[in-house]
Amino acid sequence: MRTDAHPGWNGHATPFAMAPDYVAAPGITRGRVGTPPLLGMLALEAALGAYDGVEVAAARERSLSLTGFFLECLDALLPDLEVATPRQPERRGSQVSVRHPDAYAVVQALIARDVVGDFREADIVRLGFAPLYLTHADVLRATQHLAAVLDGREYERPEFRERATVT
Repeated sequence: MRTDAHPGWNGHATPFAMAPDYVAAPGITRGRVGTPPLLGMLALEAALGAYDGVEVAAARERSLSLTGFFLECLDALLPDLEVATPRQPERRGSQVSVRHPDAYAVVQALIARDVVGDFREADIVRLGFAPLYLTHADVLRATQHLAAVLDGREYERPEFRERATVT
């Protein structure tokens, strides 16, 4: 294997650190690839047929509605939580990021409550809002779970603090 080649983030030692340089993972982990299994992709292709005819503009409008509603929920339920995502709709995608010093553990506690988010170094909790199937009720529930995790300090539990390679 060429050592000057950059095989991508899949074989990287810390794939989610977003580091500018490639550092190969040790051992067999270096062989990690991103090629999805064909049967799973065929099932996905068939499932996506349900969205045929959905206009991109309509999906974008719904995305902004969901993320805007999430920001309103944060303001109401967690007014002291710092929002890292721009509040201006034209600068926002389909995700909202907030800052917390124990962001990794917060994400793990949310996952335990069936609210799946991402952790980004050093202090980012990132939640995505898929406009094709999430509802405003889902957004409210996610905010309520986030408030419960923070207010109840669930993120301090040892099982949520143990780091894995992928969040």
